[in-house]
Amino acid sequence: MFCYGGNILKVDLTTGEGIKKPLDEKVALRYLGGDGFGAYFMNKIVNPKVDAFSPDNALIIAPGLFVGSGVPTGGKTAFFSKSALNGGWNESVMGGQIGLALKQAGYDVLIIEGKSDKLSYLLIDDNNVLIKSAEHLQGNTTRETAEKIKKDEGDFIVASIGIAGENLVRFASIDCEERQAGRGGMGAVMGSKNLKAIAVRGNNDIKIAKPDKMYRLIEKYYEIMINHPSFNDDGKYGTGEFLEWMNNERGTFPTRNWREGVFDGRKEIDPYYWAPRYAIKNKGCLQCTKPCGKAFVMKEFKGAIDGIEYETLFSLGSNCGIEKVEYVAKANEICDLYGIDTISAGGVVGFAMDLYENGVIGKDDLGLEIKFGDGEALLEILKKIAYRDGIGDILANGVRIASQKIGKGAEKYAVHVRGMEPPAYDVRGIKGMALAFMSSPRGACHLRSGAYALELTGKFWKYEGVDRLSSENKGKEIADMENFMAVYDALGVCKFSRGIFLLNFDEMLEASIGKKMGEDELLFIGERICNLKHIFNIKAGWKKEDCKLPDKIHIPIPEGVSKGSYVSREEEEKMLLDYFNARGWDKNGIPTRKKLEELGIKEFIE
Repeated sequence: MFCYGGNILKVDLTTGEGIKKPLDEKVALRYLGGDGFGAYFMNKIVNPKVDAFSPDNALIIAPGLFVGSGVPTGGKTAFFSKSALNGGWNESVMGGQIGLALKQAGYDVLIIEGKSDKLSYLLIDDNNVLIKSAEHLQGNTTRETAEKIKKDEGDFIVASIGIAGENLVRFASIDCEERQAGRGGMGAVMGSKNLKAIAVRGNNDIKIAKPDKMYRLIEKYYEIMINHPSFNDDGKYGTGEFLEWMNNERGTFPTRNWREGVFDGRKEIDPYYWAPRYAIKNKGCLQCTKPCGKAFVMKEFKGAIDGIEYETLFSLGSNCGIEKVEYVAKANEICDLYGIDTISAGGVVGFAMDLYENGVIGKDDLGLEIKFGDGEALLEILKKIAYRDGIGDILANGVRIASQKIGKGAEKYAVHVRGMEPPAYDVRGIKGMALAFMSSPRGACHLRSGAYALELTGKFWKYEGVDRLSSENKGKEIADMENFMAVYDALGVCKFSRGIFLLNFDEMLEASIGKKMGEDELLFIGERICNLKHIFNIKAGWKKEDCKLPDKIHIPIPEGVSKGSYVSREEEEKMLLDYFNARGWDKNGIPTRKKLEELGIKEFIE
């Protein structure tokens, strides 16, 4: 099989056994890799009813098909598990090299089950699979853990958790080479298995079907990318380059726990302010030809630290009312080292600040004052969350569970969809994204559909004239965009390249695996993947009623370009039913037998 490692590795941490099996070529062609393999194997081996922290839950890692092929920006690897935040489907995609190392070791899917009897790390060196003690690494940061394992073992790629993962913070992340699998608590699932790290080294070549043709395609798209308008903006300012546009031109930059859609203190957290002052170099993911990551130096820090991504500028910036970029940068570093998803972290801190300012909780509850705009309080509460100290023990569960535990009306301040804190798009003024939050298999998410690009500009791919302030005709739009993005996650291609590639991957697929696939065939695979994720959720207990938007989305945006816009409960219901219809599901969101047979997944009908 060209462009594949050719095998599946299943490791049981309880018994210490590792089993290698060949990857079925038919499965590979039906699901491609990455997201597709996750959707297939989660449904095959994970009991959807099991608790996220049970040894019977699995952690699955699958590199995208193009990982190791050289396809520009095609280096993404996906992590899958039952969600620690909401008990349903979870996936998280990162640009670290662990997927490449797995393929070079001969594996397209790594399935980790069971629980070690003590803190351990998994060592994969081609065919050699060992479970080794990590007790000496307890309490180490994500980066310290990787450094020590590399010092002891040699040239391995290491994915690790920090203190938050050890303490089962429900939005703990996994770090690999300063790239994170952040959302939904993948790090907490690792922690529940007493698994501190995964270290992989592979020494095999990844064979390409037509290497000469692939080389020419890589050259072609490299030239296209470096001459694309987004290349300069992403290179200079990173993913946050459109922050001011979101704030001023669209009025959809969530602020102070979604009280407002405009942040009046945005100046210093805007990359146009801090990048020219502090950035020293760009940082790219595996196979990246248009790097949007930044490294920068501030006098407040020793050495270089990671630049701040757009979502984090929102979550730890505007959502907490923090105007000083130094505090946002330090908070971002704490999250990366302790292993915490920055979006959920900012969601729970903004939630706590809102509760404090509205008198729901006080200083005695928190152990400190925590008002919007207080950078020192932000840093302190993040540490409390990582260690589950005091109020941090409650907030470490995410806003949905925390609001239930706090009571006293806290739930009306809890901004989430199906337990997941949302990203940086005020959907009151981007109504298609409101539906995307509801339909996303992992809860409030912008990346499962990527529809913000379409909604905010009015045109993308085959759509044009889209009105972001209207709730009409959103069902097919969001379903189509989800299918589109499932293909990207199966191939392992960065979504910041979506406007360059669209779905024109037929030549690259022919060069890599020896088989062309056009847009229609790829979208059919994407639809199959999306339906499998939904099937897993239904078996896990998903109900249509779980998809409701938070109360704050029903309150009009108070100021800015989108002033007065909101999503009514009637619009919420109408868009959801429109989506079900577009998917070929019934009015309760259950896929019909006809649809599943059409997609060739009748084996999953129960």
